Amino acid sequence: MSSVEQAYKEHLKSFSDELIRLQAPLQVLDAIKWPREQEIRFLASGGQRMPDIDADYYRRRKLNFEPDTTREALKSLKKRIRKQLGSKDPLGRILVKNIEQYQLVVELLLARGKEDFGYISQQLYGSARHKLHGDRHTLRQLGDRLSYLFSLPAARRINKRHPKSITAKEAVDELSHRLNRYFLNDDILVRLSDGIVSDAAVGGDTIKLNSQAMFSQADLNVYEVHEGWAHLGTTLNGRAQPWATWLRSGSPRVAATQEGLAVLLEMLTLSSTPGRARRISDRVTAVDMAENGADFIEVYRHFRGQNLSEKDSYRVTQRVFRGGVVTGGSCFTKDISYVRGYVENINFIRAAITAGMPELIPMLFVGKLAIEDIPVLYQAYKRGIVVAPEYLPPMFEDYSGLYAWFGFATGLAGIDLKGVQRHFQRLFKDLPTIDPIPEFLDDETEFDDSSD
Repeated sequence: MSSVEQAYKEHLKSFSDELIRLQAPLQVLDAIKWPREQEIRFLASGGQRMPDIDADYYRRRKLNFEPDTTREALKSLKKRIRKQLGSKDPLGRILVKNIEQYQLVVELLLARGKEDFGYISQQLYGSARHKLHGDRHTLRQLGDRLSYLFSLPAARRINKRHPKSITAKEAVDELSHRLNRYFLNDDILVRLSDGIVSDAAVGGDTIKLNSQAMFSQADLNVYEVHEGWAHLGTTLNGRAQPWATWLRSGSPRVAATQEGLAVLLEMLTLSSTPGRARRISDRVTAVDMAENGADFIEVYRHFRGQNLSEKDSYRVTQRVFRGGVVTGGSCFTKDISYVRGYVENINFIRAAITAGMPELIPMLFVGKLAIEDIPVLYQAYKRGIVVAPEYLPPMFEDYSGLYAWFGFATGLAGIDLKGVQRHFQRLFKDLPTIDPIPEFLDDETEFDDSSD
């Protein structure tokens, strides 16, 4: 290794380590979370009482950083990276993109409970009004389409096969066993928590399960691959990077790739259920409604009208309004990342296969990254700057099965299958449980989710 190459690596590591230090206090989800008492009060009112969350509530929740100091430190770091590595250095440009994201995060957290919060969130995570790459349909339209499929009577019958009969303590024990078997070289902590509103949350190398919740085997299957293989796996692979240390922690620009990859693993391992898939799809609808001015109660009532339970209707609504304005128009748009990222990950894999470069596929797990970073990171891997991911799900470690799966899918994508589908639908037409297909599903224009 030349002295120039060694010096470059050391500069990259120094800048990356500094970014990791600066972004550590910028904990978005922690800064915008709601207390569980809000859910209790809201449901006790029969969904009639607006949550007591406003700008004053957030002002009382002190941030873990000093905004002006953090702004200046991020600005200085960006300037030094451009000066030392050069404005056109590929890895330096990724670092700068992440810094710019964290600069926006500072402004996002200062705008909690205000109109500007929603606008900044759209800059970071996107909007439900945004269109899929290369397609005229919006994320909201895709979300509606998926929500319909996952709310059919057949889907509701399937959901009943997964009773929540496992206590939180039992769930901790089983999930710990599964994940410590997968992460052989690292100790993974699964623990009970009284401080989370959702049933499960992940941070660093720890998964927290709500001590008050009950779980099904299907829930544990999802947590194993979503929180475990995807989120924990990329965290640990990022921590193993000797030079590109920023890969251990992701800015908002990696959210779609991370969440989409986690959902893709749910699908590839057949771990998901119609109920779980619907909750993910419904989040896009909730974001779109809030962006368009619906208030908290209106969004909640929408989901109650769609046969969601009181608790599920509250939680999908609460996820979107945290940090924003409960009267509507300003919301947290991160929840579009699941559907958007799922589409992007699928098409990245398909594109890698059709381009004859399936070796790019495992790079999805090298750390916390955005898909568009992968070509640069792959070149860095070839130069010895980035190391290969240690923890890979089986289908990504030996990607011959993925190649065959997505190869078939790519081949069929160019064929009009509507006539074939209608042939089989005619066989079902006399069965009482089949719902009529709504117009938007029978549109002659199919979704084209191909990547640019």
